[in-house]
Amino acid sequence: MKLPQLQKKPELKSCHNVTWEDNYSWIHQKDILDVLKDKEKLNPEVRDYLEQENQYTELKLKDTKDFQKKLFNEIKGRIKLDDESLPYRDHAYEYWTKTTTKGNYSVKLRKKIGTDLIEEIWNGDNEKEKLGVEYFGVGDLEVSNNDKLLAYSLDTKGSEYYTIFIREIKTDRIITKEINETSGGITFSLDDKYIFYSKLDKNHRARKIFRHKIGDPNRTDDLIFEEKSEAFTVGIGLSSDEKYYFISTSDHNTSEQYYFSVDERKPLPKLIKKRQKGILYSVNSWNNKFYNHTNENAEDFKVDISENLENKNWKPFILAKDEVLIGGCVFLKNWIIRSEVSNALDKLFVKNTSTGIEEELIFTKEKVCEVNISLRQKNKDTDEIYVGYSSPKTPSRVYLYNLSTKSKKLIKEQEIPSGHNPDDYIVERIEFKSHDGRLVPLTITRHKKTIIDGTANLLLYGYGSYGNSMSPGFSSTRLSLIDRNIIWATAHVRGGMEKGMKWWKEGKLTNKKNTFEDYIYAAKYLINNKYSSKGKIIGMGGSAGGLLMGAVVNQAPEIFLGIVMAVPFVDSLTTNLDHSLPLTVGEFDEFGNAKDNKEHFDYIYSYAPYNNIKKMDYPNILITTSLSDNRVLFDEPAKFTAKLREYKTDNNLLLLKTEMNAGHGGKSGRDGAIEEIAVDYAFALKISNKIWFSSTWKYKINY
Repeated sequence: MKLPQLQKKPELKSCHNVTWEDNYSWIHQKDILDVLKDKEKLNPEVRDYLEQENQYTELKLKDTKDFQKKLFNEIKGRIKLDDESLPYRDHAYEYWTKTTTKGNYSVKLRKKIGTDLIEEIWNGDNEKEKLGVEYFGVGDLEVSNNDKLLAYSLDTKGSEYYTIFIREIKTDRIITKEINETSGGITFSLDDKYIFYSKLDKNHRARKIFRHKIGDPNRTDDLIFEEKSEAFTVGIGLSSDEKYYFISTSDHNTSEQYYFSVDERKPLPKLIKKRQKGILYSVNSWNNKFYNHTNENAEDFKVDISENLENKNWKPFILAKDEVLIGGCVFLKNWIIRSEVSNALDKLFVKNTSTGIEEELIFTKEKVCEVNISLRQKNKDTDEIYVGYSSPKTPSRVYLYNLSTKSKKLIKEQEIPSGHNPDDYIVERIEFKSHDGRLVPLTITRHKKTIIDGTANLLLYGYGSYGNSMSPGFSSTRLSLIDRNIIWATAHVRGGMEKGMKWWKEGKLTNKKNTFEDYIYAAKYLINNKYSSKGKIIGMGGSAGGLLMGAVVNQAPEIFLGIVMAVPFVDSLTTNLDHSLPLTVGEFDEFGNAKDNKEHFDYIYSYAPYNNIKKMDYPNILITTSLSDNRVLFDEPAKFTAKLREYKTDNNLLLLKTEMNAGHGGKSGRDGAIEEIAVDYAFALKISNKIWFSSTWKYKINY
């Protein structure tokens, strides 16, 4: 088969007196948002190219097909297929979910307290079958306060346009049909007469909050809030004490909040505090007090307290700490629980509201781990919560913890059916110096038999955008690489919030290149300390992490054996210049506004992966994308691939795989997700020369 070739149609683009050639710009359709909803509107020439690339990828990975199946079975073999979640106790019922051996989607169950009768109120596999669709994404699944109604939102394209349905649980009768083009979130009113939801505009931005009277036609829904700024998106939620609804509107950098009482017949949202650029805040109410989680005069956040919102007199409740990210609060009658993050590590704290004493909640000796809490019941008059943790080597463990007695009981442990011994693995947390002397955390996981002498292959994972932190939790899938002598390392690069807001600010806007430098210096540290060697490292990242991969492979291709890029944001300049696209305007504070700001333009132009492809050798590259992705349009990785084919001077693999029935998150369903991981891992193992079989379905580990 010939190399796929996208036709070149020369086009000159210009901005701020800079002109550049974009020979593949033509594949971006003006009606691209319509294409996301209906793939039949895709340009046939573009479709043909994507299918050619898929065929080429299939051909080049043909020798891994059996291996992919083995990986699929291996990964699936680590999952307890027929599993159940811990129950959450509502007023009259206990609710929980389960998965089944053959199913791909969850089943929601309930049992009336005091009885043994179990009801199935939702079965994702059955719902998918009824609709006859290939893609099936569930946005929200909510039960009304009277336990009579089930509201749910579905995306059957992968485009994240969700349709809301409401039905009676007892009769299975649909009473509200197809509230279309919503963001997916659903909030019931306490009297169960209404739901609140947000509507997407023509550019796929959630800017309106509606109230729908259950059973009435959708056309009569009340608009209760509208955001005027195209950069902000809206959402609505109920306060912890169930006395108020809070409407939040924000971009990545600034927020504003409104509230109204649950008793208001005609909601009239009132402003809490006018938006101020760079200030984020979130107010909640509990026990006749209001708590404000904010970064105002507190870069890494604090929590203030006030007794009313009419005459606000905020007083300190949780003080700010330097380079320690202060999380929000979870409220119980006698306790307030909160989180902190520093150096990419989580901590939990609990405060006794009677004594005012706050203590760290420690329930594992492992230092490098991910911790979490969840409530056991809706009634907040309790001392019991679920606390859990996992680490890169230890599967999830959940305890029933009594805050008063400090007793804990292990009630659920993630089961690995095929077997797992945490003692077989070594987890290290180190810090290395980046290009400017900043210390960057690095989490390294390897098999205890993997020798640190520079001979091992290593997968280096990175993200570094939007303030999203990479927590060191357990992933059973990674063991398929680690058990084959591939070290897994996660670089906690700037752009996340592993070290607080400064860490984010130092990795965005005109500091974005710090993200790329941190990652490259992570690779250099790993090479210098003999975890791996130049030309034996595989880079991996998705979405904004795909931007990271595209930038570093242009900057330092010689470091890498290969790159795996999922739904990568690689044509970042073109997208930034197009203000009609769903995410562009809302991301000005993350990446800049190249169209209106020359400094931003010059900076983005200097690193945008598509614009900085050079005539040179590149490593092996696998790029995956999805046709219905509204966050990173498929044409970005398609253009990147086409131009890379034109410029690269090597004979290494360059593969583009497009899911024709999926969105930003890839295929739907459990099996679909595993299939995609199996492809990525098969590629990584193929280029590492580690594909070989034993006589049984399992693999031997060769050290």
